Amino acid sequence: MPVGESTPILELRSVCAGYGRLEVVHGVDLALRRGELMALLGPNGAGKSTTVRVAAGMHQPSRGAVRVGGRRINGVSPRRLARCGVCLLPEGRGVFPNLTVRENLWMATHAGVTRGEVEEVSFRIFPRLGERRSQLAGTLSGGEQQMLAMARALAVKPTVLLLDELSMGLAPLVVKSLYEIVAGIAAEGVSVLAVEQFARAVLPLADRAAIMVNGRIVADGPPSRIEAELEHHYLGGPDER
Repeated sequence: MPVGESTPILELRSVCAGYGRLEVVHGVDLALRRGELMALLGPNGAGKSTTVRVAAGMHQPSRGAVRVGGRRINGVSPRRLARCGVCLLPEGRGVFPNLTVRENLWMATHAGVTRGEVEEVSFRIFPRLGERRSQLAGTLSGGEQQMLAMARALAVKPTVLLLDELSMGLAPLVVKSLYEIVAGIAAEGVSVLAVEQFARAVLPLADRAAIMVNGRIVADGPPSRIEAELEHHYLGGPDER
């Protein structure tokens, strides 16, 4: 979708969402700019995952508007949004354990890219996957499985990449390495919204950050300011102190 430099590539305006009668997201305003790595931080249960699912079209808001490239996309199917370049990497790695690395990557060809294109992109960004191309995905380490899931998402050349808890179950050094790759992806022009409970994992590399607590955005700004406000708004865990 064509979009001006001043128009957010992804925007949520006064978005409310929930499950049945339970509302868990209350009037959220969020804007992601072109080529930006933005961190959406907050404790477990803050409403972050619901927010990112709304952005991906996986969960419809009860009120408010979601815009991609300035166009309202409420009610648009996730499949159609994916064709417009919005890609969600949900919590959990979601690889096919009984398929090889290459076979997992080939699953992305449904979006119209060739096997060769998928492998070229994947092995350039994640050389380790190239070394393990014939290995069953279920025998990879947790970090390698996350690389594989990300590679499959990137193979379809997204405009917006939504990451939900990339660090889940991974060692800090692995997480650091993955977020360095994510920052490089953003530098190449992909807009990235990274939902993360453990702020220290992503803040050093983020362009901007927001804190979500009890379904509301309570702070939004440069990472240095957001880092200073973390303890005030929530205590995430030992590495948040």
